[in-house]
Amino acid sequence: MNISLTGRQLDLTDAIKTYMTTSIETLSKFNMDIISVNVIASAQTRKGKDHSVVEFVINLAHKNSVIIKQNDSDLYAAIDLATSRAQKALRRLHDKDVEHHKVGINELKAEIVDIKESIEDSEDEIIPVELDLYKPREVEDVLNDLKASDKMFEIFLDNEGKTRVLYKRNDEKFGLY
Repeated sequence: MNISLTGRQLDLTDAIKTYMTTSIETLSKFNMDIISVNVIASAQTRKGKDHSVVEFVINLAHKNSVIIKQNDSDLYAAIDLATSRAQKALRRLHDKDVEHHKVGINELKAEIVDIKESIEDSEDEIIPVELDLYKPREVEDVLNDLKASDKMFEIFLDNEGKTRVLYKRNDEKFGLY
C-alpha cells in the first residue's frame, strides 16, 4: 500500500505524519487490496474561524475509489473522524464481498436440475395394474368376494360384456349398477 501525505497551507510535522500513517494502517485489516491512499490535509479560514480539512482518497483494486472529506477545528480530530468513516466504508465493501458471493452459471444449472428432480420425486406416481376386470364374472361370485373383503365396491364385467359395479349401501344391503 502506497501512502502519500500532502499538506496545503499547512506544514506537516513528523508527529502529524506518524499519526496519519498509523491511522491509515488500520485500514489494512479489511483485506481489501488497497493500492494507495492519498491524504490531503489543509487549513482553511471561513468566517474568521480556522478549521482543518482532511481528505482521504483510497484506491482499491478492481473497485471504485473511496473518497472521504472531513472538516473539524482540530486537525487530529479531523484525522480521527476521517479514519472512522473510511473504516466504515471499507467494512461495508468487505461485508458486501463476503456475504454476496457470486454464483456461476454452472452452479445455477445444478440447482435447477436438483429442483426439477425434487419436484419429480414429490409428485404422485401412477402405476398401471392389470385388473381381473376383463374376465367375465357372475354377480353371485362378485357378491361373495365383496362380503368377504373390506372393500366398498367392486367393478367387473358380467357375462353379457357390460361393465357393472356392485357396492355396499348404508342399509347393509348391496346395490348393482
